[in-house]
Amino acid sequence: MQSPLPVRDGVNATRLRLPDEGPWDTAMDYMMHRWGHIDPQGIEDRFDAGEIVGEAGIPLDRTTPLERHTFIWYYRSLPPETRIPVELNILHLDEHLLVVDKPHFLPTTPGGTYIQESALVRLRNQLELPDLIPMHRLDRMTAGILLLSTNPATRGKYQVLFEKRLVRKEYECVSAAEPGPGHPAVDFPVVVRNRMTKSRSYLLAEVIEGEPNAETRIERLRTFAGTSDAGPASGAAADGAAPRRALYRLEPHSGKTHQLRVHMASLGLGIVNDAFYPELLDKAPDDYAKPLQLLARGIRFVDPISGSPVEYRSRLELSEAR
Repeated sequence: MQSPLPVRDGVNATRLRLPDEGPWDTAMDYMMHRWGHIDPQGIEDRFDAGEIVGEAGIPLDRTTPLERHTFIWYYRSLPPETRIPVELNILHLDEHLLVVDKPHFLPTTPGGTYIQESALVRLRNQLELPDLIPMHRLDRMTAGILLLSTNPATRGKYQVLFEKRLVRKEYECVSAAEPGPGHPAVDFPVVVRNRMTKSRSYLLAEVIEGEPNAETRIERLRTFAGTSDAGPASGAAADGAAPRRALYRLEPHSGKTHQLRVHMASLGLGIVNDAFYPELLDKAPDDYAKPLQLLARGIRFVDPISGSPVEYRSRLELSEAR
């Protein structure tokens, strides 16, 4: 549903669905029920100023009956954010697409405590493109190629490519050169197939029994000496010696949450600096010196406008891929 309010400061207006019935006479009564404990005066001021609107952009006031609108829109009051000390690099821009190298630690879209400090909002403001929309997502901790649509008129043609899995993605990661204890040796290249779902645990994905819905081809590209301060996901040697590490190419044929991280961990090859898999570590402040060693290296498809094959490649390098 199209918002009647324009993008402001790179951020979309928030949409709220009003209940069909309940003990509230007005839309403001319902908003007070939801958020009055936080800022009741602010809610009243917004209604008085006509800053809360319904369908077709009609302003609501304190007396607007609950049943008059199904959806209402308003701009959230955004708290100040500390800038994440990373930068986006623009690789390609035309009338249909924007391609960027997203750095580690920067989320793709606004959410939670990251609003202005997201790739989408930064780029909307920097390029003055309020209609900018991501074609896919990268985890906050994953770096690399990110495609965004610049043109609402042609956006659907690119969305279809992703929906029909006509886009080929290539990732790289750094992990131990050999599986950790309790895991068999791996004959590369290997294809991992299993059934994944979001678990009931905090933000985690898990493998369950059932028909496979996730598939990744994994190839070991080269091995090299690791560092002596390798963490538990790096396969550190028991005697304290620096472990052997390897650079891997990952080709997902599905797009489940944390798929690549889960599939590498399932082989006993948890990605270096992964705080989730194979073991969920205690939450800690971001350590910008130790990014997750996972990079979206490339993406390719047949461009639906030109009809020609295109490929975009990241210029970033994983810090541990020495």
